[in-house]
Amino acid sequence: MHSSSQQRPFIFAVIFVLIFLLHAALSLLQLPYFWDEAGYYVPAARDILLTGSLIPHTTVSNAHPPLVMAWVALWWKLVGYAPLVTRSAMVVVAAFSLFGLFRLAERAANTDVAIASTLCAALYPVFFAQSSLAQVDLAAAGLTFWGLFAYLEDRPLAVAAWFSLAGLTKETAIIAPLALLCWEVLCVILPRVGVARAAGTKVHAGTAAIGCPVEPRSTRFLALLIPLLPLAFWYAYHYSRTGYVFGNPEFFRYNVAATLSPLRFLLALGLRLWQTFGYMHLWVLTLLMLMAMLLPPLKDERIQRQRIVIPVQAVFVVVIAAYVIVMALIGGAVLARYMLPAVPLVIILAVSTLQRRLRHWRVAIAVIAMAFVAGWYWNPPYGFSPEDNLAYRDYVILHQNAEGFLEARYPMAHVLTAWPASDELTRPWLGYVTRPVQVVRIEDFSPEQVMSAADFREHYEVALLFSTKYEPEHPLLERWMMSSGDKKGWRREAFLRWQDWKRRFFGYHRDLPPKVAAQILGGKIVFSEERKGQWVAVVEVNKAEILDANDRTLVREGSP
Repeated sequence: MHSSSQQRPFIFAVIFVLIFLLHAALSLLQLPYFWDEAGYYVPAARDILLTGSLIPHTTVSNAHPPLVMAWVALWWKLVGYAPLVTRSAMVVVAAFSLFGLFRLAERAANTDVAIASTLCAALYPVFFAQSSLAQVDLAAAGLTFWGLFAYLEDRPLAVAAWFSLAGLTKETAIIAPLALLCWEVLCVILPRVGVARAAGTKVHAGTAAIGCPVEPRSTRFLALLIPLLPLAFWYAYHYSRTGYVFGNPEFFRYNVAATLSPLRFLLALGLRLWQTFGYMHLWVLTLLMLMAMLLPPLKDERIQRQRIVIPVQAVFVVVIAAYVIVMALIGGAVLARYMLPAVPLVIILAVSTLQRRLRHWRVAIAVIAMAFVAGWYWNPPYGFSPEDNLAYRDYVILHQNAEGFLEARYPMAHVLTAWPASDELTRPWLGYVTRPVQVVRIEDFSPEQVMSAADFREHYEVALLFSTKYEPEHPLLERWMMSSGDKKGWRREAFLRWQDWKRRFFGYHRDLPPKVAAQILGGKIVFSEERKGQWVAVVEVNKAEILDANDRTLVREGSP
């Protein structure tokens, strides 16, 4: 049984209201902008709003297509510029993406699987955290789901349209149609091995047992090629305006040129597989799926419960594999949000397996849902990106408090800090300060950078230090590999080798603790705060102008 056309607007509305209320209850909708939001996406959208330019000029262009930024700018134009407006606009995108996932799962399996899959995807920590952030990966994933739904429906025009929009949301969304195109071509080349009809789906009504269409049509090829055109036009336009095709040279070097190493590819491939099947409690889903596969299919009134037909499973696996491989090959930062088009497909396959083989499969879904919700708050015992759960809220609150203190007490000071705090202090419209603060910028708070900053301390009076990498207090892997039980030292050697690989291939560094950094800079900590492994500190280095709390007049510290 599938949902009717009359029920679908109601389903979308329910999804939107639930996501909006959850984010409102957790005080996420009015947070200032976080990390890449502040560094690129919000400035790019603001440039569209103020100048109409699709090429950002208040930040260095990285050639991301402008569809999401234009969407946000439209909301600002209609409603007003505010974080609440931005995040509400992104919740609409998240709801539309989940609705597309619901339609895809319903088409591939049934309504029960669709409801459970949509619930699990919505609660998956990475998806949930991204649902109100002004970034492009979730939107690209949602449009990919709609493209896959049209592909299963065998509607070439819709396939071309949805995948074209996905490509104009983020360039890596082109992976899905190209992977499907390669699959169609491979199915032509491979010998036909029997015929298994894809019951209940229009796509590939006659199919080979391996999931290939018996008679691929040229219209499908064309539909999967068309999405390349709008993306090519965008790059041509970008080149005509900037002289660069794939963004500024540093962006291209970091995300493509510097990643083309066999060793790095293998390391990144392992990380991508973990992000697809194990990360942020996905291992609970994967483990339950593997356990269920050991059981025979259940029967309802002597009729065996249906699985997702092999051709559709093949389509899902092709897209998942393509994302795992390509995103291991490119992308300087191995961020989990880049895998959002693939992970929900894993969720659909897993939920379908549970529904087919476990009598109490809804209990298993409840366990998975609770594990995902726990992942919102529980930080894993290894380094991860704060944007993958509610740790990003902790980051924003820390920076709000520290930068509010800094602006109130040192309004005229030059501040030593690193990105993205440098943007937070110089751009009041990001929501952290009320007026620009003068900044002296370093790359991070590694020993090398802090010691270098100590050599020119006459150029700043205050330092704003913060954790640029999440580091657990007791890292699980480090604790095991550096344990005293390692008599031959092989674990220690492996750990040091892994640390070296992280520095070489993934930009890893360790931030100095605030007390150590303050000592090197020759200053004293006047403000500090810590939340779940993240920290921020304000260090007074030289005599600075401060705002007296009694008479509200500017005085020079140390003056009579």
